[in-house]
Amino acid sequence: MTAGRGDGDAAAQQALVGVVLVSHSAQVAESVAELARGLAAGGPVAAVAAAAGTSAGGLGTSAELVVAAAREVDRGAGVALLADLGSSVLTVKALLLEDELPPGSRLVDAPFVEGAVAAVVAASAGAPLAQVAEAAAAAYAYRKA
Repeated sequence: MTAGRGDGDAAAQQALVGVVLVSHSAQVAESVAELARGLAAGGPVAAVAAAAGTSAGGLGTSAELVVAAAREVDRGAGVALLADLGSSVLTVKALLLEDELPPGSRLVDAPFVEGAVAAVVAASAGAPLAQVAEAAAAAYAYRKA
């Protein structure tokens, strides 16, 4: 798990929504986080963390890693969580039901790569959690052909 705090100062970071990428694969989540940070660069970049794989480093989803990542990126403006596949989604939903995540945490229904980029760009621009979620969800409409 890594959190990119971006290039902005600490005061700017305090106001930004954090983003957590929940994946079965640490390599996938870290790569998507790096891509999103890179495309959001040019000013303060929202904190982004990958919560991926198992605690032992295998494929899977770890509730403990998700909670730690959400706490790491939480700046008080909310945390947007994007998940890749079934059990990652179920893990985040269970953590939300059990109030294990920081207040203002929200599972975002969005495509993993495009949604992550849109979420990080919107969060880095200072958008509130609802708008970050909307930007990520709008990625479903991105046409490639």
